[in-house]
Amino acid sequence: MNRHGVRARVALLVALTVGAASWLLWGLVTGGATLVPRPSWLAAVLLLGMAAFVTGFAWPVRSYLAGRATKRLDPIRAARVVVLAQAATLTGAAAAGWYAGQLAVVASDLSLVANQDRLWRLAVLVGAAVLLGAAGLLAQSWCRVDPRDDDD
Repeated sequence: MNRHGVRARVALLVALTVGAASWLLWGLVTGGATLVPRPSWLAAVLLLGMAAFVTGFAWPVRSYLAGRATKRLDPIRAARVVVLAQAATLTGAAAAGWYAGQLAVVASDLSLVANQDRLWRLAVLVGAAVLLGAAGLLAQSWCRVDPRDDDD
């Protein structure tokens, strides 16, 4: 990580790497006449809950940096929020890749009725994971303090 945190380019690289690994793994598993496991709706709820959690924790930092906060902000808390945001970015990217790999395998054989149900569930999970990654990137941007100009 550099001083700018996790960049979108790094998150995309993580998603593509995990997605390729997931696609290869599930391609091998389903080649033996088995199906991709039916994903749970609970996973999507958890991903969306984590996205809300991250943005909720970053909001006070944003308010403080914008000068709208009424209370002093503990710098340790702000640092923890940044680390949480970075973790959310990477987790969202990895989860998006994981579910996108499964989605690609399922989409390649829609003649199976069971895969049609899995297709929609996996698409929702990919979307929820992308939202988690985006929430992490947004929270990082809210917590960023630009260097001061010494001439001011």
